[in-house]
Amino acid sequence: MKEIHKLDKHTLPLALRRLARRDPALRAALRAAGPPPLRFTKPGFSTLVNIVLGQQISRAAARTLRARLDAATAPRLTPESFLALTPRQLMEAGLSRQKREYLAGLAESVLDGRLPLRRLARMSDEDAIAALTAVRGFGRWSAENYLIFALARPDVMPAADLGLWIGLQRVDGLSRRPDEKILRRRAEDWVPYRSAAALLIWHCRDSLADGDSIRG
Repeated sequence: MKEIHKLDKHTLPLALRRLARRDPALRAALRAAGPPPLRFTKPGFSTLVNIVLGQQISRAAARTLRARLDAATAPRLTPESFLALTPRQLMEAGLSRQKREYLAGLAESVLDGRLPLRRLARMSDEDAIAALTAVRGFGRWSAENYLIFALARPDVMPAADLGLWIGLQRVDGLSRRPDEKILRRRAEDWVPYRSAAALLIWHCRDSLADGDSIRG
């Protein structure tokens, strides 16, 4: 059986087919919602900034913050251009004090080499997560999302994600919303394709209306 080292337009469908063969609930979810879209993004500082901006706010609000930050750092958002912003510019961009501190720490960590961005792609999942969580403001959830969406790792499960809890409740037809512990235990059945399972569950949460049937 072909081993999958990275998710892309060819390997994601393959991983989903393998999951569907072994898990009836995911098979029904894939039939009901269709395959999830490719949501991968370019690895690097810019994507890490987006992760910080998206913490504890809506997607729309995060997009607004990013647009303002891009305008303030034109022509390109880099660690250097971010650190060159004045306190007034940061406030006008709408960044909270916490986000300003997190982003400044991120920029400094990239510039001084404490966060070796290029080497992350060659690290194991756990070593890459350890390197990312050493930066203030990056917990395991943030690091796991970076591994899935920027590094396209095939076997990562951000089990602290509320959206996955909501999605899994629908996929498994549960009467109560699961928690992190339940999701991690459930995801043991999906190794080594947990990232593909997460993408499918997010897709079910986003694409199916309340009350739509998944399980037959």
